[in-house]
Amino acid sequence: MPLVSVIIPCYNAAKFLSATLESVFNQNLKDYEIILIDDGSTDNTATLIRSLGSKVRAEFTSNQGASAARNRGTKLAQGQFIQYLDADDLLRVDALEKRVNALVKTGADVAYSDWQKLEEGEDNNFYPGEVVVRQIEDINPNPEIALFTDFWAPPAALVYHRRIVEAIGSWNESLPIIQDARFFLDAALVGGKFVYVPGVQADYRVQKTNNSLSRRHPANFVQDCFLNACQVEDIWKANGGITPERLIALEKVYGQIARFYFEYNRPKFSEVFAKIHHLNPNYLPSSPKTLRQLSKWLGYEQAEAIALAYRQTKRILAR
Repeated sequence: MPLVSVIIPCYNAAKFLSATLESVFNQNLKDYEIILIDDGSTDNTATLIRSLGSKVRAEFTSNQGASAARNRGTKLAQGQFIQYLDADDLLRVDALEKRVNALVKTGADVAYSDWQKLEEGEDNNFYPGEVVVRQIEDINPNPEIALFTDFWAPPAALVYHRRIVEAIGSWNESLPIIQDARFFLDAALVGGKFVYVPGVQADYRVQKTNNSLSRRHPANFVQDCFLNACQVEDIWKANGGITPERLIALEKVYGQIARFYFEYNRPKFSEVFAKIHHLNPNYLPSSPKTLRQLSKWLGYEQAEAIALAYRQTKRILAR
């Protein structure tokens, strides 16, 4: 069986890292190497890593972010297949075996599986939550459209063939919050082929403290989404142009971003709306239906103003 490199970026991960590593040690597939990149942790992560000795390969760096850590881990990796794994998530025992077998059998570039949320309770323990069972084709038959708009899976649910990782080049360090979604999308943008492996093979922790960057910093998350959309638009323009399908996808993503900025940052709204208007001077939001209808009657900006007033009134009445 070909070697699998399991790359784990670690930042203040001492609370969960042992369980994450145990989920790798317990894999049915035993031809793996574990690469830990300590990203400048200030807790006991480094001590824990050093205690593992030759069980893992490790490097210790200053804090540069998860993408930089993954890029360093990738340079060290020797495997034909690469499993990126966040330091607080878990692999089911058959995860590597089933995904690698699927990649070998089909010749695909990325194998993805179902996954389950682990929800943190009031007692600080984690309990099984929603099981996410979706295929890329459920969103759109074109992977680059699906992954740009509505399909996401955590790194724990994905295994990449080395050739697609090399084709992508590197993790995008300009997107600190949505870098995992972008790397997944980048596989599609360079023409990667995907294979779905049914069954839950990963557990994704959801902490009640809203520990994810997207929840703690919603404005930064939306800014990442905007920068990502701008970058993807430029990639598409340089590779086949803005087709009708791509236009619809860009309008959807830019429209969601515009809604946020209309309420919280009007100058940024104007910047996003200029992008939309340049793509389609006759733009109408696809949803909600009421906003679309109001936009037909009054124009998009006036429709957004009415929608915002309505949302604000609902919040006041709900207090």
